[in-house]
Amino acid sequence: MKFLDQLAEHISQLNRGIGKLISWSSLLLVVLVFVIAIMRYAFKIGSIPMQELVLYLHAIIFMFGASFTLADEGHVRVDIIYAKLNEKKKAWVNLLGTLLFLMPVCVFIIYTSFGYVELSWRINESSSEAGGLPYLFLLKSMIVIMPSLLMLQGLAVVMNSLSTLLGDGKQHD
Repeated sequence: MKFLDQLAEHISQLNRGIGKLISWSSLLLVVLVFVIAIMRYAFKIGSIPMQELVLYLHAIIFMFGASFTLADEGHVRVDIIYAKLNEKKKAWVNLLGTLLFLMPVCVFIIYTSFGYVELSWRINESSSEAGGLPYLFLLKSMIVIMPSLLMLQGLAVVMNSLSTLLGDGKQHD
């Protein structure tokens, strides 16, 4: 069990580290939107690359933030029921929810989007807007990276749940 606990903690730390790094993108996003608004309304200057960068940052924050949220147990669940359960029952809910819902949805997202992302890479897709940002294929890669990170964090949830069910009865983070 100690090995499972350590591996799960390393996975969670990876996702928390990514989340903390990405959280700074939120500040950059706010500053960028402020600058765009000032440029547009005070100076009558528009910038397609800056507007697209706002969209890119928003997507990156959301997609990388999903696994970070799961690592910190900030995801949505029916806490009025879950909060009243003992640790072993919570572990069962987490284990079954991860195996029956999270993992299949992640596999589905990867399976259905892989060709779309692969085509984007093959053609080195960039923005269709005149003067737009290049490397759109990198952004589209997030469609596969997000469920992959979620699955990895889901694996940590499974390991923590199994450790709780088979071990000392304590819920692990």
